[in-house]
Amino acid sequence: MVSTYGNRLASLMGVLVIGGLLAGSCKKGTDPLPADENELITTVSLRFTQGSNTQTFIYQDKDGDGGAAPTKFDNVTLTANQSYTMTVDLVDESKTPAQSITDEIREKQDEHLFVFTPTPATLLTYTYADKDTRNFPIGLTGTVQTGAAGTGQLNVRLRHQPPINGAPVKNGTATPGSDDVNLNFNVTVR
Repeated sequence: MVSTYGNRLASLMGVLVIGGLLAGSCKKGTDPLPADENELITTVSLRFTQGSNTQTFIYQDKDGDGGAAPTKFDNVTLTANQSYTMTVDLVDESKTPAQSITDEIREKQDEHLFVFTPTPATLLTYTYADKDTRNFPIGLTGTVQTGAAGTGQLNVRLRHQPPINGAPVKNGTATPGSDDVNLNFNVTVR
């Protein structure tokens, strides 16, 4: 009777071990998933202010990526060797009424980072004026210092960097996350 009990116990243990291995192998993917999805942004406005003068340059694609071509993509024109305050405004016009994504970026500032890259690098420099709760830059507002007269591009990227498995990933660089926005504005400095 002891050997029958022992055989049943060994069989039960084998089933539990195999079941545990099978259950563990049924996980969907091994990559951790971010807590939320990218924002839909149909309009990006760059506002350059110098004293009482404000210039606004707009990218607009009301149906988002794919589909119809953008309806507006302004060229940026700035004065050489000048300092501007630059603010960014984002809108999702696929909804009625249109939704301010700028407000969402402020609310989720620990999950977003704008990256501004001029080409050539001497065209202008950007300095962040806003920080998130962990003291990393955001980029909704900053200072642009233009260089000598010339032409080129300003790449505007909004990196979406939500926590993974509850742990923050934003580290002040563009590396973690994915793009909410990635646009190349043509720039003339004169």
